[in-house]
Amino acid sequence: MVFLHLTIVLGAIFLGARLGSIGIGFAGGFGVLVLALTGVKPGAIPIDVMLIIMAVIACIGAMQVAGGLDFLVSWAEKLLRKNPKRITFYAPLVTFFMTVMAGTGHTAFSTLPVIAEVAKEQGIRPSRPLSIATVSSQIAITASPISAAVVFFATVMEPFGIDYIDILLVCIPTALLAVICTSFVSNMLGKELKDDPVYQERLAAGVIKMRGAKNIEILPYAKLSVWIFIAAVLGVMFYATALSPRVTFISNDILPLTRDHAIIAFMLTAATAIAVFCKIKCVEVLSAPTFKSGMSAVICVLGVAWLGTSFVAGYTKEINALAGDLLNIYPWLLAVALFFSSMLLYSQAATTRTLMPMAATLVVAGAASPLTLVASFAAVSALFVLPTYPTLLAAVEFDDTGSTRIGKYVFDHPFFIPGVLNIVLAVLFAFIWGGIILP
Repeated sequence: MVFLHLTIVLGAIFLGARLGSIGIGFAGGFGVLVLALTGVKPGAIPIDVMLIIMAVIACIGAMQVAGGLDFLVSWAEKLLRKNPKRITFYAPLVTFFMTVMAGTGHTAFSTLPVIAEVAKEQGIRPSRPLSIATVSSQIAITASPISAAVVFFATVMEPFGIDYIDILLVCIPTALLAVICTSFVSNMLGKELKDDPVYQERLAAGVIKMRGAKNIEILPYAKLSVWIFIAAVLGVMFYATALSPRVTFISNDILPLTRDHAIIAFMLTAATAIAVFCKIKCVEVLSAPTFKSGMSAVICVLGVAWLGTSFVAGYTKEINALAGDLLNIYPWLLAVALFFSSMLLYSQAATTRTLMPMAATLVVAGAASPLTLVASFAAVSALFVLPTYPTLLAAVEFDDTGSTRIGKYVFDHPFFIPGVLNIVLAVLFAFIWGGIILP
């Protein structure tokens, strides 16, 4: 039956990939129904992960309506235009830190057009900065203090003496170093733009346009909305750190908020402050691009994470028996499993919610070490493998030179090599650095 049920899971995911966008969530729910009809008890619905994503996205949507995202994009464009020749190195840093601060990679949508335009103006192949910038925005989720993946992973690791701050101390520097190293490789990938036949054809056809610097109107309260959001992020970090068993600055007796509850409360409070002090119309948040894409992600997590947890919960003993011996010998195989799972589940949070609790049981059984879980965490970011993820498609769309294009064989696209290299380096660095600083 395990092969039948695995086929059902993969079939549902394949159907969702074909449907595209929110369809992956629809198909995930369909897969759960089929599994239930064939004898598998549905697993836990990832309510905690979904609520965190919803709260963060609601706050970012409010900030976008207040003009905060436009303010950040204008700042990013100024930075990139001051250093146009180094755009392949600066662009991924911009998307990395925006994602770390926001807890969602959807913020990359607003910067990708700027990256494509600056590269094109400098005669740099746009696929180079676009590919690493897109991949950077994905791996940054594992380094964000307010991402649902990090928050849930912290709850998984706390029984082993590794808390929220430990995870950030490992993941932030190792993911950032991996992005920087990968950008040097990305800068050498593909033909020079002037030698690309597709570019020459489009240039001759008059398809390529140069728009120059974009004049973005900054709303009066845009900067204030950003400061409110940053204050909320810092508040989350302070509270989560103070709640840590190692620090115990705040006990649940004094303030009975769990880390999950605190993030949701802080984000909704920040959204309230933005609504009041920045004088936005809350109804406009519902039509904000980040709100729409974020809520689509919630449905995707609902479907695919529920599908994944249902299958894993049904075959935990079999999976542990197979994985235990292998991880004892080859601990990096957990990263491989997370890599391929995230490739199919289309979400760092969904992959973390589905597989990390099972991996934790291997630690309890002595078949894996806590370091293996922390070091492998970056591998939940392999959303770039199949060229159907929204930010990948957006990068292709924004590059009118044609250098960022999908090939005939699914995997032959410019995001694949930077993405794989980025994750390999992040995992390697985390094994080294985590082995030094983790308790």
